[in-house]
Amino acid sequence: MSANLLSFLRAFTHFREKDVFKSTQSRLTRIYSGLLILFLILFIVIVYTVLYVVILRNQEQELQTLVNQEASFLEEYMGQNEQGDVYSAENQEVVFAGVNQFFNYVVNPKGEILMGNEANQRLRPSILQLLNGGTSPNGDVRKETLHVENAKARGSRSEFHPAEGAEDLHLMIASHPIYVKGQLIGQLYIGKDISFAYQLFHWMLVILAALGVIFFGIAIFISVSMSKRAMVPIHKAFIRQREFVADASHELRTPLSVLLSSVDAMEMTLEPQKEDFTGRLLSHMREEVKRMTHLVSDLLTLARSDSDTIELKTTSFDFLPLAEKAVESVHPLAAAKQISLSLQAPTELPTVGDAERLSQLLYILLDNAIKYTPDGGEVRMELSGDGTELGIAVQDTGIGIKKEDSQRIFERFYRSNKSRSRQMGGHGLGLSIAKWIVETHKGSIKVVSEVGKGSTFIVRIPFGGGRL
Repeated sequence: MSANLLSFLRAFTHFREKDVFKSTQSRLTRIYSGLLILFLILFIVIVYTVLYVVILRNQEQELQTLVNQEASFLEEYMGQNEQGDVYSAENQEVVFAGVNQFFNYVVNPKGEILMGNEANQRLRPSILQLLNGGTSPNGDVRKETLHVENAKARGSRSEFHPAEGAEDLHLMIASHPIYVKGQLIGQLYIGKDISFAYQLFHWMLVILAALGVIFFGIAIFISVSMSKRAMVPIHKAFIRQREFVADASHELRTPLSVLLSSVDAMEMTLEPQKEDFTGRLLSHMREEVKRMTHLVSDLLTLARSDSDTIELKTTSFDFLPLAEKAVESVHPLAAAKQISLSLQAPTELPTVGDAERLSQLLYILLDNAIKYTPDGGEVRMELSGDGTELGIAVQDTGIGIKKEDSQRIFERFYRSNKSRSRQMGGHGLGLSIAKWIVETHKGSIKVVSEVGKGSTFIVRIPFGGGRL
């Protein structure tokens, strides 16, 4: 295999599969915390909106009541005194008495001020400009904002504002027409300072946000606790299932061994005239028993790997004889399909790891490559080592793997083409075991494939990675 493949092999980084329970618990935590935070946000929005609407509605009602009362008083006073102007009513103490009342004007139909008062006379032009903007004469209430350059200019009506500096003055303005004996005298405008309400909204929002941050932390804590409790029965069920698979696999090995020995003994005692029919029958039985024995052995390996009862026997050894033996063992399988099988490796390949497990890894990769390579194809294995890690690359000219399947072929019992895999005798556990062997050695395994052109399985195992 070319040097480009070796460079490509070294370019891969280690891959770690997240623990299924931790990932599931994390997913549950995100779901629970998301729901709690969603309810928290809805609660804050609803509380803020209700308070905002209630406070402003209350201010509107107070202002509307005030402007109606003052307009009624002016109409009654002017009617009783039979006067056609409002100047005589300007000095009445009961007129225009309201909390946070910022200004009051009576404007004739020509737009001239007949009478009026404000918290600060310097703001009169700005206020008149707001009134000319069009307060509806039907008594509707509107909200306006005045930009005050100096806080002293706004008067001392509210304690919610700083003493100096520019600020926005929030006003609520209501109007009411004044009629005397059926004749329109003018329009009454009353403006109320509601800046304290907006300041209250601001601090209320700050407080709710602070409470939201606190309850956010509480929601995370509750979510983690709930997800842990939700995982307890799942974890117990998984342990029971794992123990059952391990026990069942262990118990099945003995009867399968007896069956295989019985089939061999029966073949040895066959009479020549019955050899054609009975021989074929026993041959099929032997193959199926071997297949089942292999499956049970794989299940037992995976069950023990889940329970961490298998410990690696880490030693220092030359990996090359191990690889040569593996190639020699699978050579009859390749020859039966006229597949060219080759090995490229250095003359020596010192390695640190579990020799038995690494040998099993080679058998799995080679058997998989031969199984999915058509007749007359080619399978090559290249080994490399730089003194710190072992590199294994198994390349075939087989059917290839789809991109969407390349991330799932290491899952247990997963087969992209189930009918074809059954014809080839696969049961979907080999690559799962290969992945487990690599990961117990702190290594990585990946596949590069193109449909119709073949696949390359690339393994990197650091020296000493199998130490426990």
